[in-house]
Amino acid sequence: MTPAPPAEAMGELEVGRIGRPHGLAGEVHVELWSDESRLAPGSVLSSDRGPLRVVRSRHNAGRHVVAFDGVADRAGAEALRGLVLRAAPIERPGTLWVHELIGATVLGTSGEELGVVRAVEANPASDLLVLESGGLVPLRFVVSHEPGRNVVVDVPEGLLD
Repeated sequence: MTPAPPAEAMGELEVGRIGRPHGLAGEVHVELWSDESRLAPGSVLSSDRGPLRVVRSRHNAGRHVVAFDGVADRAGAEALRGLVLRAAPIERPGTLWVHELIGATVLGTSGEELGVVRAVEANPASDLLVLESGGLVPLRFVVSHEPGRNVVVDVPEGLLD
């Protein structure tokens, strides 16, 4: 089998990972990093083993349990374990997406350049923009953004000093 091209080359994002099988009928646990609509019946997700069509999905004990087309038993489910699931970005105006923030230039409200976003780190109070300089900017200070280009923030005096 020919490996799938990198997700970025296909314009897709990593949206989840298949975990262990659930029961004997081919269902699997899915760790989802994206919107739950990704697991709606009929949705197609990409993987290194090719496209996977969702037949059904449900919550069980706080987890997503998913059945994919053509996977009818525990052995088939076990064969999917560890696969990364990919899909096209969801377009929602005004929503901040990690893939649109990484590499963006961070600007203050008066236009001064504060750095470049290296990562976005989960934090209970507010997710953080991690700048290449090591500076941290809580997402709650983001005023606006131009996807993939820049992020304008209104940070309190001394936050990045």
